[in-house]
Amino acid sequence: MPIAQLINATQLKARLTEPTLRILDCRFSLDDPAYGRHSYEEAHIPGAAFLDLEKDLSGPMVPGQTGRHPLPQPEQLIERFRGAGLNNDSEVVLYDDGPGAFAARAWWLLAWLGKRSGVYLLDGGFRAWLDAAGGVSGEQASIPPGTFEGTPDDSLVIGAQQLLAHLNKPDLTLLDARALPRFLGEQEPIDPVAGHIPGARCVPFTENLDATGRFLSSSQLRARFDQQLAGRSPDTLVAYCGSGVTACHNLFALCLAGHPMPKLYPGSWSEWITDPDRPITSSKAQRCD
Repeated sequence: MPIAQLINATQLKARLTEPTLRILDCRFSLDDPAYGRHSYEEAHIPGAAFLDLEKDLSGPMVPGQTGRHPLPQPEQLIERFRGAGLNNDSEVVLYDDGPGAFAARAWWLLAWLGKRSGVYLLDGGFRAWLDAAGGVSGEQASIPPGTFEGTPDDSLVIGAQQLLAHLNKPDLTLLDARALPRFLGEQEPIDPVAGHIPGARCVPFTENLDATGRFLSSSQLRARFDQQLAGRSPDTLVAYCGSGVTACHNLFALCLAGHPMPKLYPGSWSEWITDPDRPITSSKAQRCD
């Protein structure tokens, strides 16, 4: 079972010189795709390698067929991880600016390929590192290529047609990680169609965090998701979002809460709406629980 683990900035500072440690900078901005690389080149945690959401952690989008961030081909993804110095026995720390959405995508991809222990999210991300007076570097780390190997586990994913066939089943728990206005269809700044998949529940990924941007405690997260499950088995839970990225934050939080890894619908809303025959719901009357 994939294990969700956090590390704080103080703990990371104490481990920076460990030979098996690999740090991956996953900063990104949907509004400015070049932001992550520029931020890395300006300042990053010493020794970190950079992975870009769209160039490294996603495959190419096919208009009208895929979502905005489809899963990468496993062979290409493995090469990206090797290029960042990963071996199968590496201890891996992932970070972004703070919320953890892009870092959680990398965590899920590693779990998908079979690496399910020794992978940490930096709680609070780069902002927490700076707040803890962590040192930074503007030089690209010289990292020897790794030998990481992995095999994708398709039991962790569900496709659009399979999800469509399950929509009316009473044991399905479908969690949408987007903010409420997008879920309701009141706002849609990214995708051409507004709304959500019928039967979904609005569970914004940002609410996995406290006011400081750190993850809630395991017990708090357990209570949050148990409310959504309402007695149903977590084995039938499916997570989605706009493009399969922030849903991984909910999956990480579910694992932090002690649940087994549920399924991800990788194509998410942006793929769902490519087929006009797939049902959608858009209702201002609906609210998050």
